[in-house]
Amino acid sequence: MSDFLIYDQQGSIVTLTLNSPETRNALSNQEDYQAIVAACEQINHDSSVGAVILTGAGSCFCAGGNVKDMKEKKGAFDGDPLTISSNYRHGIQKIPLALYNLEAPTIAAVNGPAIGAGCDLTLMCDIRIASEKAKFAESFVQLGIIPGDGGAWLLQRAVGLSKAYEMAFTGDSITAREALECGLVSKCVAPDDLMAEARAMAERIVKNPPRIVRLSKKLMREGMHTRLDTLLEMSAAFQAMAHKTDEHLDLIDKISLGEK
Repeated sequence: MSDFLIYDQQGSIVTLTLNSPETRNALSNQEDYQAIVAACEQINHDSSVGAVILTGAGSCFCAGGNVKDMKEKKGAFDGDPLTISSNYRHGIQKIPLALYNLEAPTIAAVNGPAIGAGCDLTLMCDIRIASEKAKFAESFVQLGIIPGDGGAWLLQRAVGLSKAYEMAFTGDSITAREALECGLVSKCVAPDDLMAEARAMAERIVKNPPRIVRLSKKLMREGMHTRLDTLLEMSAAFQAMAHKTDEHLDLIDKISLGEK
């Protein structure tokens, strides 16, 4: 798909790999941002995709924004304040909208440090599995900037307000084990087991009817910010569709026959 992002599909599982280990997979420019957005668009238009794994090449998951570009005021960091604001809105901020709103379930396989925007990138995924070598930091304040890519919205929903404030106000990193304790990740595994664990999780997901999994994800997303009565109305409409699918009828038949 691009030099920065490897798109690999095996069966109904897509693995997206950030592929710039020399920059620690930093999110550097418009081309990098667009590669992720384009991959998400491709997945949303491909009903054969049942789950997505996001990981990084090399020893780092993602080092966040390119600090060298910040220092040299290049790319997204060039121009007056209004220009920089526009660069964010039409650049890196497209990633949370695309990745968070992917219809297929997403698993972040965090192979190493996830720093700043890299930490937020993991939060845009539904499930996070960490290597014991991973660490996480909402480190923007240590650069004298704020989370510009949605981290202030994402982090508190993953770890709760108190821990989110602690991470955002100090910028300090936490280990993979600490991330497990605060709910930032759901599993912490040996480095050599990371991709196998992520793949096994994806396999458990794709065994289920893909259209129903996508509808379930949509309901979960809506449930984070809508009223209960609104969500119930939406659930009733989705359930009516589900009851008429071939997958539902086949599964009911198998259960009735004791095959499942």
